Amino acid sequence: MIETPSFDELLSRLDQLLAPCLAQDWPNLPTERVEGVYIYGRDGRRYLDFLSGFGACNAGHNHPRVVAAAREQMARMVHAPVGVLAHEPLLRLAWELGQITPGAADMFFFGSSGAEAVEGAIKLARYVTGRPAIIGFLGSFHGRTMGVASLTTSKVTYRDGHGPFVPDVHFARFPYPYRSSAPDAEACAEEALEDIERLFEHVVAPRDVAAIILEPIQGEGGYVIPPRSWLRALRAICDEHGILLVFDEVQTGFGRTGEWFAAQALGVEPDVVCLAKGIANGFPLGATAARQELMSQWGAASHGTTYGGNPIACAASLATLQVIREENLMENAKVQGAYMLEVLEELQAETRIIGDVRGIGLMIAAEVVRPGTKEPNTEAVQRIKERALEGGMLFYPCGHWSQTIRLIPPLTIDRAQVDEGMDILRRAVLAEAT
Repeated sequence: MIETPSFDELLSRLDQLLAPCLAQDWPNLPTERVEGVYIYGRDGRRYLDFLSGFGACNAGHNHPRVVAAAREQMARMVHAPVGVLAHEPLLRLAWELGQITPGAADMFFFGSSGAEAVEGAIKLARYVTGRPAIIGFLGSFHGRTMGVASLTTSKVTYRDGHGPFVPDVHFARFPYPYRSSAPDAEACAEEALEDIERLFEHVVAPRDVAAIILEPIQGEGGYVIPPRSWLRALRAICDEHGILLVFDEVQTGFGRTGEWFAAQALGVEPDVVCLAKGIANGFPLGATAARQELMSQWGAASHGTTYGGNPIACAASLATLQVIREENLMENAKVQGAYMLEVLEELQAETRIIGDVRGIGLMIAAEVVRPGTKEPNTEAVQRIKERALEGGMLFYPCGHWSQTIRLIPPLTIDRAQVDEGMDILRRAVLAEAT
């Protein structure tokens, strides 16, 4: 009989057990358990988590109310394929989400992930409009399945070796004020809008465009916040030409920006919304959402799922929504996020390697550059993240060159925990700057 390996032995074989696209990430921290804003490593140390499972655990790791709801549901029903079995958590969640989703979205297709939610949005848009073309934006990240990889451009790594992609997908610039040569944010927005006009003039007629899809705040692209005037202009373009405006709120949703969704924080309503990550506080769940008059045109059998709308994940999601409301997590995101921005601005004044600080709610970024320039300083960020981890705080960079420090702690974080994490980060940054 083959002896069952220990956890330590399995860790030593990680590179043989997992595909390189999983195994060769960072830091592969051996972990015993997680709770609240903390990760408890196998090394006996406690780490502050300023990543939140890539924004999935907005209510904090293993929130007791979410875990209790999942356990209770597990005892009743683990799996129920939608369309074959109708269960209360699914229908109740659809109703609850309809009370908070932007764009008057009140009808849902449930999947298991953000990529599935965006795939659904692409299929929905093409199906109901009868049009083939999709417009996306440079710097975007919508997932890595084949359909959404066709729209993902935050790094060429995500596309290299996987083409040809879904046809009739076109790209325009996303306004990135810090990296634009335009004199101000509004001029940057105008430049980006000109790209769309060029597409309409030279590449694809507006009457052939089914959807314009974007992250209202780019995530993997660098936590880039566009001017609101640009979002309003996109809304006007879509209205003029009968194009659907699709917001990928996978990373920005469920209180992360201090509102339920970035659409509400930025004041522009989409036609279709893609939901996942924070929707169920770490349980696998995603949804494509639209108003009933639109979604009801998506014919029977035109899309489907086996695991989407899983009863346990739906129960966890309902509990997550309650926690966000009753524990005032959106207000906490605003308060702690504003404080974190102040701390980062003070740090920026101390060192020349932080070129820009930006954020909304608890979606915070500090862009690291070579002193005296705007040149991305990828190597410095790598060293800073290693020092921060050694100091007991986990973050994960973003941006095209991985030049941006991304800070997305759970929305449950308190001032003392913020101070602890920011102090670790400050020491790591200043060590790099000396």
